[in-house]
Amino acid sequence: MANQITPHFQNSMGVAKIEIGTKEFKCIGALPPFDHPHVYLDMGNETEIVCPYCSTHYVFNAELDSAAASPAEAAYNKKSA
Repeated sequence: MANQITPHFQNSMGVAKIEIGTKEFKCIGALPPFDHPHVYLDMGNETEIVCPYCSTHYVFNAELDSAAASPAEAAYNKKSA
C-alpha cells in the first residue's frame, strides 16, 4: 500500500462487527473528537482482527471496495467529517 492512502474506519455506532474491503487499515475508534490513537492494523493471512484500543471486530469482505465498510458509515473520510 506504499502509494495508496491507508483507509480509516470508526465505530461510533457501537456495532458488534464491521466488514471492510481491506486487510491493512487504521482504526480511529469513534469520530473525532472522541477518537482514540489512530492505530495501523494488518490482518496478514487472517480474515479478521480486533482493535486493541476499542475492541472493534473487523472482518475482511473481498466484495467491498478497499475503502468501503458495512455498515457504510464506519468508513471514515476526514474530508467529509
